Amino acid sequence: MLPFALSAAALSLLIWLSLAFARGAFWRLRRAETDLAAAEEHTAHSWPRVAILVPARDEAESIAACVTSLAQQDYPGSFSILVIDDHSADGTADLARHAAIASGAPDRIRIHAASSLAPGWTGKLWALNEGILAASANPQDAPAFYWLTDADIVHAPDTLRRLVACAERDSLGLISLLVLLRTRSLPERLLIPAFLFFFLKLYPPRWVANPRARTAGAAGGCVLLRRTALEGMGGLAAVRGDVIDDCAIARAVKTHGGRIWLGYTRSSQSLRSYSRFAEIRDMIARTAFTQLRYSPLLLLGALAGMFFTYLLPLLLLLHPHPAVRYTALATWLLMSLLYLPSVRFFRLNFFWIFLLPLAALYYSYATLLSALRYWMGRGGQWKGRSQAAKNGKIHDR
Repeated sequence: MLPFALSAAALSLLIWLSLAFARGAFWRLRRAETDLAAAEEHTAHSWPRVAILVPARDEAESIAACVTSLAQQDYPGSFSILVIDDHSADGTADLARHAAIASGAPDRIRIHAASSLAPGWTGKLWALNEGILAASANPQDAPAFYWLTDADIVHAPDTLRRLVACAERDSLGLISLLVLLRTRSLPERLLIPAFLFFFLKLYPPRWVANPRARTAGAAGGCVLLRRTALEGMGGLAAVRGDVIDDCAIARAVKTHGGRIWLGYTRSSQSLRSYSRFAEIRDMIARTAFTQLRYSPLLLLGALAGMFFTYLLPLLLLLHPHPAVRYTALATWLLMSLLYLPSVRFFRLNFFWIFLLPLAALYYSYATLLSALRYWMGRGGQWKGRSQAAKNGKIHDR
């Protein structure tokens, strides 16, 4: 058994060495804020028109704070805010109207009631498409950019200005930011830094920004989309059925020749809390099997990969042979070192870097659950909708 155990330990170490040096340095988490700030130095004198689109479905707890933060943007150019109420049942639209009045900018903020969900569309993309049509109803006043942001996020006043400055400087078709998620509860502290780490591992920002690389990713909570890039990809209708809508839009923009950029920021913050492990489990399970293209073989491969990458090194620490133990220890330490920037991004205690294998185990469980729900016809569940049902239909409440 020694040759097998030693080979397995060496394989895990090799995986982590490749992640450290051959995956676009995704783990380093540098330069994003600096790049946005530096972009302002290269901005032309004119600032293009922007339409801010906020799809909202049962967001009563956060919509007022979101709208207020958007109204307070210090963007020098013209911008409007359109909240698309996606059949909310909790008074989201009324709260958005009150926030618009309280912000002192009621003329800048409009509430648009989304029509019934069209066949073949996911709910968020349908709401965004309705918002785009409403914001561009007058061709002469059509915005140069659409800023797509979620209703549970608040932004610093300079966010839009920095996004547009970066997009204009680098001629980007799409720029997206991972916002700061909450890490107050135990489930959040264990699993949210891992979410950032896994996301950047899937979509290394260097590869996303490289026009020659096929990798394309975006974070749907904060996306600045150039109108010409949207038109070039055929509009949102081109990705209307994609559950992972943010990455689908980024992929379509890049495929049609647009440049894209992915970063991260502490200046924009999510208000959504996850006080229970089950809430994060459901968040993962909503799209995990979609990411694997609903393939049982890819599911098995992903689970095996998670085991060899994250769990096996910890198990091999118990092996009686010193060579196996030391190799496993070196792997665990390297894993923890690469995870450190993600933990520091959330300003958490150093101790959390050693718990990445435990987080990976939970993500593996949620991924398996995602597949089981899909096979049971309950895939992609989100606020009363099953958006990745096995029969291909999107079920509304």
